[in-house]
Amino acid sequence: MKRWQFWLGLAISLFFMYLVVSKLEWGPFWMAVKTANYWWILPGVGVYFVGVWVRAWRWHYLLKPIKSIPTRTMFPITCIGYMGNNIYPARAGEVLRAVVLKRRQGVPVSASLATIIVERIFDGVVMLAFVFLNLPELAKVNAASGFVGDIQTLTIWGAAAFFGALLIFLLAAMFPHGAARIGFWLVARLTPQRWHTRIIGIMNKFLDGLASLRSPWNALMVFFTSAIIWLLETGKYWFIMHAFHFEISFFALMLMNGIVNLATTLPSAPGYVGTFDKPGIAVLEAYGVETAIATGYTLVLHIALWLPITALGAYYMAREGIKWSDSLKKELGEEDAS
Repeated sequence: MKRWQFWLGLAISLFFMYLVVSKLEWGPFWMAVKTANYWWILPGVGVYFVGVWVRAWRWHYLLKPIKSIPTRTMFPITCIGYMGNNIYPARAGEVLRAVVLKRRQGVPVSASLATIIVERIFDGVVMLAFVFLNLPELAKVNAASGFVGDIQTLTIWGAAAFFGALLIFLLAAMFPHGAARIGFWLVARLTPQRWHTRIIGIMNKFLDGLASLRSPWNALMVFFTSAIIWLLETGKYWFIMHAFHFEISFFALMLMNGIVNLATTLPSAPGYVGTFDKPGIAVLEAYGVETAIATGYTLVLHIALWLPITALGAYYMAREGIKWSDSLKKELGEEDAS
């Protein structure tokens, strides 16, 4: 609670939620929520959990050069991580699942974090692909949202960031010795000598975590799997859309998925409050969906995305007897000292 990142995220979330509610007509909104057919959430949740299983398989695939761990073992840890992202600030769930994986399988945290960062980069690339596939639709969003601004410009900057990061990681994976030499040079010149041994140890384990990307085929497999994951998540958007009284194309929902998930890279309160909701509503409004219906749908979708994975992750975490405690943080701090 004392960290400035938490308060910054909370302030940004409050600002976005203010934009959501400031011009909302509450009567039509409650009517849209009350008349929705919530049975459509069930197939949406089912499709979403298929996507979570594919996420667990992708993580298993990325970790295979370090240790081959069955997908059924990775699935509960993946759920714990996404639960952590939803309830802890600063995406602490990513670190949490790396620490849980070390506890259960002995995989160094630095190596597993490397694979998690790779996941996030490929997710960003797929999100940008969803947006680029719908570039003709962006003019509608720009004209109608009055909030997102020049999405095309933001997309270009986002593409530069994600593709630049992807290129760096691919080069580090394909040329590990060269990456290590550059790392040694930077460590020697930018850090105190007493830290060199530990930082170099972390760096070496991190580079080990990139081993799965040394093959172009493996990189393509990770990209293909990432696309499947996000298409399945868009399927959840599509199912829940049928609970409300509007209809837009699957491609439009892909665009919405891409924009809202890119927006959630902004600092926010836990659960991406506001940063998910306002961009999603703006996209729907651009397609002519009434604000009350767009708001009801987006908020219900957000809850349906947040609650099931959070509940399942909390169940697995309780079953493992794990708490995000000082001892867990200490384990994270000491894991690379050995």
